[in-house]
Amino acid sequence: MLNAVIVVDDEASIRTAVEQWLSLSGFDVQLFSRAEACLAQLPKDFPGVVLSDVRMPGLSGLELLAEVRRRDADLPVILLTGHGDVPMAVEAMRDGAYDFLEKPFSPEALLNSLRRALDKRGLILENRRLHQQADHRTQLENSLLGVSRSMQNLRRQVLDLATLPVNVLIRGETGSGKELVARCLHDFGPRAKKAFVALNCAAIPEQLFEAELFGHESGAFTGAQGKRIGKLEYAHGGTLFLDEIESMPLAQQVKLLRVLQEQKLERLGSNQSIHVDLRIIAATKPDLLEEARAGRFREDLAYRLNVAQLRLPPLRERREDIPLLFDHFAQSAAERLGRSVEPLSGAQLGRLLSHDWPGNVRELANVAERQVLGLGEPEPEGIEAGQSLAAQQEAFEAHCLKAALTRHKGDIKAVLAELQLPRRTFNEKMQRHGLVREMFL
Repeated sequence: MLNAVIVVDDEASIRTAVEQWLSLSGFDVQLFSRAEACLAQLPKDFPGVVLSDVRMPGLSGLELLAEVRRRDADLPVILLTGHGDVPMAVEAMRDGAYDFLEKPFSPEALLNSLRRALDKRGLILENRRLHQQADHRTQLENSLLGVSRSMQNLRRQVLDLATLPVNVLIRGETGSGKELVARCLHDFGPRAKKAFVALNCAAIPEQLFEAELFGHESGAFTGAQGKRIGKLEYAHGGTLFLDEIESMPLAQQVKLLRVLQEQKLERLGSNQSIHVDLRIIAATKPDLLEEARAGRFREDLAYRLNVAQLRLPPLRERREDIPLLFDHFAQSAAERLGRSVEPLSGAQLGRLLSHDWPGNVRELANVAERQVLGLGEPEPEGIEAGQSLAAQQEAFEAHCLKAALTRHKGDIKAVLAELQLPRRTFNEKMQRHGLVREMFL
């Protein structure tokens, strides 16, 4: 339940009396003597109500109302008026004020008006939250493509973790999309407007690693000309993505652990501590705890990074996503290259579905682009019959169901007519493949 109230009144006695009444009733009260100070500190989506006098030095209560409504038309503003200001207050209500109270007013009248306004504000903020969740879900479905159950679970986990202030460890094979998932964790969280900084730990020579991570002052070492901001400091307020974290030198692991514990760092060549507020998302192929047991990674840092873990399924474990992904990559390449896309034949699709995809999604994107360029059939090199005939048939059946449902936007009657299936058989196949109609509406 919301309980925040901002009180704006130039009379100290009024502010004190209102604060006492509201505090005793369990409200969280902020006091301002001028409207300008209130506006300077008014946060977006303020979870409460603004209570303001009408006549004040500087901006009046009516001018405050107009500015508040410009920023957030649904934020309730209750006006406090003298007897002569009642006609003005009635006019203000037509302009969007929630209520007005004529001085002197009783505590009961004030509390009743505030509680009604807070109830309304709570409903509005909840509605906004639900709309934002729906928008994020749609955007995430367009970023992390796939209709497989594993991808549905992954998207749900990403949305849950994006808003939490915890470090995340992403496990996945090469080409499975670890950086894309890290980017989504950043973009759908409260740090989205700050920097997303990516660093591949395997791509930096060991002798340059500390300067890259922590930065340096001019003259800190031979060749250090001028001050340089390191990746940790540059990511302040945002997210630092450390790919292939298992490749980080042990000496730098100790220093990174200290930064995570103290939220401070020192540039090379400096004794000054710099505060940093950042979220670490790390990615790895091997199990970090196994690496720690083998002496190749610090166990304490592994636990620090692995507060929450996301496992990205390899493409061979979600073959039902291959047709959708191939089409997406082919369409993107065609738009970029000014070419057309030929639809897949049944034989071509069969070859794609039977391949093991050691390069995962990155390999599939390359095969799709080669087809658009006309460099041969959409067939991966070294294709193997990695699945039994029954498994390939299952994957192809799932693809056909999803394709028909997508074409007809979830219209079951139209799908049944196209595929010439009885309703009971269709329902059994939908259940077996983990499909629900709502996914295609």
